[in-house]
Amino acid sequence: MAQAGGNDKLIMARAADMARDVLESHKTSTTDFYDPYHTGLVVSALKYTAGVSFRADGGYPGAERQRVVICPDYLDPEDADSGLAYLSISGSFHGSCPGHRDYLGSLLGLGLKREKMGDVLVNDGGANAVVSEEVSPYIIANLFRVGRWEVSVDRIEAKNLKLPEERVKTVNTTVSSLRLDSVAAAGYGVSRSKMADYITSERVNLNWQVKSSPSQAVKEGDIISIRGRGRVEVTAVKGTSRGGRIFVELNRYY
Repeated sequence: MAQAGGNDKLIMARAADMARDVLESHKTSTTDFYDPYHTGLVVSALKYTAGVSFRADGGYPGAERQRVVICPDYLDPEDADSGLAYLSISGSFHGSCPGHRDYLGSLLGLGLKREKMGDVLVNDGGANAVVSEEVSPYIIANLFRVGRWEVSVDRIEAKNLKLPEERVKTVNTTVSSLRLDSVAAAGYGVSRSKMADYITSERVNLNWQVKSSPSQAVKEGDIISIRGRGRVEVTAVKGTSRGGRIFVELNRYY
């Protein structure tokens, strides 16, 4: 298991504590929402606890932010309630629609913690949000505006979520090295020096962890992301040219 930082260790310790509580109480428990990196840490912690079973759930296939359901191993975690609620946020936007940052900012402006909210999915008519069941009545009763727009909030079924259509562009190129600044620059189509500035200002994530070193090593299968600019997956490292450059295949998701 990879070495974890202070906050990472806290999340893993909390998951281990929840697992012990599940074993003592024989009742199912559910974590907060985490990004893929921290969800992976929770899963890693639970693998070392005998007697429990678990699954991650973000409300729909491919969800980025997920909760982990923990239950005694004699129960099937697929049958356990994840404690999710699905909300539709709609309004009359008159051609000028709020974006993801507007919706998330307005939700956080209600005093909610980010850990109680999963993905916010923006669509033409508004947005859908996956949230913890315990905060859903509060959101429905108190969210009246998103930015300058008046909105209303209704509960919907999971099957009625409007999932965004993801666009993918495959880039086959060469890089001088498998450094983060070099690979990310190729994936996002910007100069290496500009990407280095993004990285040192902590705007770039590698596998959902903020990185501040442009020389951070990147390998096949890694995910690079910049908020608001999608993500880049290193799908293949294909060898080296005669000139010493490295052939890579990257998928850019918009």
